[in-house]
Amino acid sequence: MGFIDLLSEAGLAVLNSWLTTRSYIATYSPSQADVACFKAIQSAPDASKYPHAARWYKHVASFEDEFATLPGDASKAYTTYGPEETAATLNPAKAPDAAEDDDVDLFGSDDEEEDAEAARVREERLAAYKAKKESKPKPAAKSVVTMDIKPWDDETDMVALESAVRAIEKDGLVWGRSQLVPVGFGIKKLQINLVVEDEKISVTELQEEVEGIEEYVQSSDVAAMQKL
Repeated sequence: MGFIDLLSEAGLAVLNSWLTTRSYIATYSPSQADVACFKAIQSAPDASKYPHAARWYKHVASFEDEFATLPGDASKAYTTYGPEETAATLNPAKAPDAAEDDDVDLFGSDDEEEDAEAARVREERLAAYKAKKESKPKPAAKSVVTMDIKPWDDETDMVALESAVRAIEKDGLVWGRSQLVPVGFGIKKLQINLVVEDEKISVTELQEEVEGIEEYVQSSDVAAMQKL
């Protein structure tokens, strides 16, 4: 059916709704469709009431010097463009007065339905994103530990001591670099780095297991520990 009336409030509301998702009346660039509708409006639409129509009107006005050269059929009336169905009245004088009938809402229900649909889609997307984020495996919390392991005396076989320590294997435990550090009287302690997964490995229990190597180990201390 197209636009019926672009002079009444209802007609401008139809135009505003039509331009909500469009930059121009009929194509992706200014054409005679825009010229016909522009000329059918006596003045710029109220931007506070019809922001999309006002934006379109101001933009098309910038092409006014080029109206005659814009593509399209200049003989077509503005009524050939627009939505297939419209509730706008042909005669502005007969347009329903809002003060006479407060229950008349030509476009509010559609807006409410669109708002409800947009809210539903947004909630569904947020829920999907949240579910995807929660299902994504989180990296295990890990700590880097430097452990000092002291032998009984200067005659302790430090190579055998380190081999016995590294022989301790657990899920979530990775032994790293090591070095022998002098502590005095010819005695050297084994200082070794390790990485542990916090949920799987108790450093205290690991120390007890290291100290259980009684043939070589006198004691152990955690010299440093930090989260990865």
